[in-house]
Amino acid sequence: MNAPAAAGAVTLELIAQDAAAVRVAASIGAARVELCQALALGGLTPSLGTIEAAVQTAGDALGVHVLIRPRGGGFHYTADEFAVMESDVRAAVAAGAAGVVIGCLDEAGRFDLDGMRRLRDAAGPAGVAAHRAIDVSAEPFQALDALIELGLDRVLTSGAAPTALAGRDTLRAFVERAEGRIVVMAGGGVTAADAPGILASGVRDLHFSAKRTVAGDAGGVSMGSAGSGVGDYEVADAQVAREIAEAARTAAASSASIPGGAAR
Repeated sequence: MNAPAAAGAVTLELIAQDAAAVRVAASIGAARVELCQALALGGLTPSLGTIEAAVQTAGDALGVHVLIRPRGGGFHYTADEFAVMESDVRAAVAAGAAGVVIGCLDEAGRFDLDGMRRLRDAAGPAGVAAHRAIDVSAEPFQALDALIELGLDRVLTSGAAPTALAGRDTLRAFVERAEGRIVVMAGGGVTAADAPGILASGVRDLHFSAKRTVAGDAGGVSMGSAGSGVGDYEVADAQVAREIAEAARTAAASSASIPGGAAR
């Protein structure tokens, strides 16, 4: 299991969709990237070529953790989708990923423990984290207990709110309930301005995209559900990432210098 960051430190994880974003993550001293594609859909499993390129680019500088999500929409999956996810987990680890990021719910909105165990076991010795399925689960605190029981390394969460800043009270409660048995990582709409408020909850792992939008082709050729034209796409912005990293580190260091501060 990954140890929580020391007092005064913050562990950064950048969302990456390509090797360029991995380079941005390395430049700001991030510990990890969560590698995905189709960020506009909340993130989907990246291609094998993308995983290989990210792992090669990362080298020993940071860990590449691959999102395993076969489609957009909710997190209740069919048998066919589980088979795909299990294969994707094995392929990601074989390609050199340091870990995978998973999340499966049952019909009642609780974590599908059998499905989660299946994917966890497919990862072998690689790290396993849970994504924000916890934020839409029926009972988030019971869901946190289930993830601890499964022995997962981390859980990404906005505190069951639209953004991590809005969910900071629940994040604080998650950290207290976890008691170091799982790393609670905050993510969801993270900006440089919001980082201090989020870290005041006691979390010491911060997940963010630092994205900017690149205008796509405005032509009139339909591309399926993209509508008219190819559409815009998002990339990691190095300057935005740097500003978030600096704000987070400053906030973490400041809280550590205050007796009884949030760092723990």
